[in-house]
Amino acid sequence: MLPLTFYNSLTRATEPFAPIDPTDVRVYSCGPTVYNYAHLGNLRAYVFTDTLARVLRWRGYPLTHVINITDVGHLQSDADAGEDKMEARAKATGQDIWAIAAHYTAAFKQNLRDLNVVEPTHFPLATDHVAAMIAFGEAIEAKHCYRLDSGLYFDVSTVPEYGRLARSRDDEGEGRIDPVAGKRHPQDFAIWRASPPGENRQMEWDSPWGRGAPGWHLECSVMSRQYLGAPFDIHTGGIDHREIHHPNEIAQNQAFGGCADTGAKLWMHNNFLVDRTGKMAKSSGQFLTLQAVIDRGYHPLAYRLMCLQAHYRSEMEFSWEGLAAALTRLKRLASGVEKVARATTGKKRNDPNPIVQNARDAFDRAVSNDLNTAVVVTEFEKLIKYFGQGTLPADDCYDALLDMDEVLGLGIASLNMRSLRVRPPGVILSDEDVERKLDARREARAGKDYARSDAIRDELAAAGVEVMDGDPLGWDWRPLEAEA
Repeated sequence: MLPLTFYNSLTRATEPFAPIDPTDVRVYSCGPTVYNYAHLGNLRAYVFTDTLARVLRWRGYPLTHVINITDVGHLQSDADAGEDKMEARAKATGQDIWAIAAHYTAAFKQNLRDLNVVEPTHFPLATDHVAAMIAFGEAIEAKHCYRLDSGLYFDVSTVPEYGRLARSRDDEGEGRIDPVAGKRHPQDFAIWRASPPGENRQMEWDSPWGRGAPGWHLECSVMSRQYLGAPFDIHTGGIDHREIHHPNEIAQNQAFGGCADTGAKLWMHNNFLVDRTGKMAKSSGQFLTLQAVIDRGYHPLAYRLMCLQAHYRSEMEFSWEGLAAALTRLKRLASGVEKVARATTGKKRNDPNPIVQNARDAFDRAVSNDLNTAVVVTEFEKLIKYFGQGTLPADDCYDALLDMDEVLGLGIASLNMRSLRVRPPGVILSDEDVERKLDARREARAGKDYARSDAIRDELAAAGVEVMDGDPLGWDWRPLEAEA
């Protein structure tokens, strides 16, 4: 196997991966703020980080993986002004903030299951670690922080090369940070936010800096250290975290552990998912969720495949047409693998088939080159194509396909025509009912009773089922898409 190489956002270079401890590779991934459902752009980050985890496991590394849950501290501006997103949601809905956090945490975890994301080793909640955050703040306060009426703030001039990760070290480069009265520098950020006089918060704790809540950046420094130690191997997140959240996290780590302590050796970021209709940002009030995809009749793994078709560091555009194409591609892959599986004999060859071995080598090169999953998908398809041409032994081909799927994470061996049909809310018939009606329609067509055939087709359409005459994949029907 080739050496693994990953792109390090800190150095802006692709580097060989050398684990700190080969017996325990440690990865931290920034998790969601659970004030609302995750949108598709949010979820792209977890397809990426799951692919990374799968590659590490495929290479034989034991893995400790942490995805945190932010249920307090994340402000609406991502910096030091505005209201806590959780508190704002509670006020807007009149709901208990703890119930909101529990609901959206459960929804996020269901999204991960639907996308075949392997559950991490730890799913820590920020609110379970407030005492540790206070202790962390106390440890760095004397040399690196100052107090204001609004809380405790980190002075970024006290650590070297602040903003190196973002490559922005001036005021203009940190334009997303909103001003707070009394801050020494525009980039300074909150370690602790004191509750304003008279404000009634549902989440607040006593601290040396007054009753209030921790800053958003603090939780990741504290929880990564608690569960992974320092330094650990890899920190992942969306590219938006590269500009403020992760530079602030690094500054805290340096303050606590010394100038050389950035927390992780390697920082990896996935790029944005772009929706030209403008429905990807939660601030717009309208955003696309995985459930919206399912409700329109698309299997969630079609979205996973859509992500895998692009390199994680490239911007990816979302469209319903693109998702439909990914679903069609997934159906072809599943149908192809099913044919290979039926032809297997259980006998192993002593010498690997050269075409299969070439595909395995290309697979190794692709994943070793900064997780180039788009090439892996293409090699996967090539193997199915060659098998269909009668040039490959089924057992060799099937074993290679399953190995590739350990990284792709599509669960391809368990996918088939029935499992890939997703039933939107408008579909009221069972699969068995649909098949009976299709049998009756075939009989009508065979007897040239086209009026009856058309009537059955219309009846199925009214029940949310589209008849697929002449589909090249051999699919007789699919659930109709719900309206966008």
